[in-house]
Amino acid sequence: MEVIEVAPGVLRVEDTCHVYVVRAPGRPGEERTGIAIDFGSGRVLDLLDELGLDRITDVLMTHHHRDQAQGLHRAAAAGVAVHVPPVERDLFEKVGEMWQGRQILNDYDLRDDRFSLLDPVPVAGVVPEYRTARYGGVDVRVLPTPGHTPGSVTYVVGRIAFTGDLIYASGKVWSLAATQWSYTENEGPAMVVISAELLQREELDVLLPSHGDPMTEPKDALARLSTAMQRYVDFRRPHPWDVRGLLENPFIQVTPHLLMNRSSQSYSYVLLSESGAAMVFDFGYDMSTGLVKSTAREARRPWLASLPALREHYGVTDVEVAVPTHYHDDHVAGMPLLRDVEGTEIWAPSHIAPILATPLHHDLPCQWFDPIPADRVLGLGETVRWREYEITVHDLPGHTLFAAAYEFEVDGHRVLVTGDQQDGMGIPEERQEILNFQYKNRFQIEDYRKSAALYRRLRPDLMVSGHWRPRWVDDDYLRHLTGRGEELVALHHDLLPLDRLDLGADGVLCRLTPYYTSVPAGGEVVLTATVRNPWPDKAVATIEPVVPAGWRRERGSLTLKLPAGGVEQVHLRLGADTVPRRRVRLAVDLTIGDLRLGQHAEALVDVVPEGNT
Repeated sequence: MEVIEVAPGVLRVEDTCHVYVVRAPGRPGEERTGIAIDFGSGRVLDLLDELGLDRITDVLMTHHHRDQAQGLHRAAAAGVAVHVPPVERDLFEKVGEMWQGRQILNDYDLRDDRFSLLDPVPVAGVVPEYRTARYGGVDVRVLPTPGHTPGSVTYVVGRIAFTGDLIYASGKVWSLAATQWSYTENEGPAMVVISAELLQREELDVLLPSHGDPMTEPKDALARLSTAMQRYVDFRRPHPWDVRGLLENPFIQVTPHLLMNRSSQSYSYVLLSESGAAMVFDFGYDMSTGLVKSTAREARRPWLASLPALREHYGVTDVEVAVPTHYHDDHVAGMPLLRDVEGTEIWAPSHIAPILATPLHHDLPCQWFDPIPADRVLGLGETVRWREYEITVHDLPGHTLFAAAYEFEVDGHRVLVTGDQQDGMGIPEERQEILNFQYKNRFQIEDYRKSAALYRRLRPDLMVSGHWRPRWVDDDYLRHLTGRGEELVALHHDLLPLDRLDLGADGVLCRLTPYYTSVPAGGEVVLTATVRNPWPDKAVATIEPVVPAGWRRERGSLTLKLPAGGVEQVHLRLGADTVPRRRVRLAVDLTIGDLRLGQHAEALVDVVPEGNT
């Protein structure tokens, strides 16, 4: 049979995958509508009479694979709204960019992202993970269940779960190959274990997979899958990996009221209040089983898998506040989800908040894709009170110019949260910590001299960081960090011509902002050029905008009078071409005094059809 009722009000259409149709409640005489879970080739639209429907209003995609999605162009043409997992949106509406830019030669990124649509389709929106939304009169709860793909989700209607390709049958999956996301690694299989364990906690009567038959013993089917996949994970590792144990309690007690989440890609720390509330320092990729080489959105999975253990083992009632040590994705990617699902407020230091709020305004690495506006902006040097704790915010440049340390006392110990400032990769007995500086992060030569002075002044008992275990601090360690900071300064003075002119650590004397923006065809974009004088005396800078054919600019060069070692800004008004183009390159040709730098700084602009910015 082409249409089978697999549960009351739920019908299955056989296609390139199972397409499930949920009938919307209605009254006699009203239009008969339903929603589809996945879409296959789109033949569901040819079977509306057999389904007893007048039309499909919405389709909810469990993941991006072509056997689920190849007919979506028919949905779009029929006016069916398409809703997709948040992580995988670009593999639906911007899949052409994946095909244009996807590495193929010498490829170590083994994800099945090329099993995507051949052409993009319009998307109505993304589904709200961990929450319930109404589609076509049907209430649907959305749960993240990565494994088959990084962004896969499960939909729950009543006590029925539409699981996509997470599970095929009791203890089995449709594809093991799809779970291999990177070379020799185990990220996907380990995620299957976690997803199966979490889904067991839901009160379900039946699992409806994209391939395979209904499962009426959900807990048993998922438990068998978890056990079998755990054996598979261990087979591919030199030592067993207790994935389920990690899920059961990912936290380590650093002190009775300070926890370290060992499951997160960058360790997050949880400060516990006697009230039951919690504050989180950093929250990036929670319950991570590893990160594939790709940094595309669809390769990275923010979720909240550690929170059940936080509640069960430590009595946390609310995650009230999250604060970032810096803006990098592995420290902040999960914060929007925390705010949306848990009501968590995001407090950000004054120099980090603008970076989070406007990604790509500055040319900086490791930025998250979406704006993360702060609910409260914290001043550097400010002491704020949260519950029974007083927390002081300190500027901590080094790993990145936009970083902060947080000082507080807990359980009788003075703690300093330092993010990624040191990496702890040296031999512990020799204390040869590597200073974790990156030039693209705007590292400045004296940053680690300044941070060592801060550590000496504060004299914390304990320093906790993003990727390395907590360290109890003694005077020898503080002296060691001071020496490393001084050595770093000396190395830069030995290697760079700083005795003649100050090019800085990164050699960048002009930056354009916004670095990446969009403008309607024929419209105007305003760029700000920020110029720094490397000379010990005042100098005149000459700035010549460089634009492609078809663009408009004011005639002549611009000049800036720069104080010795000083910084000044100038605004450039540039008129866009009338032809839409992606990533148009703009630049400035720069001379400072007699230092001819050429096309020293660039910016990127998408020229889009009018009304599409």
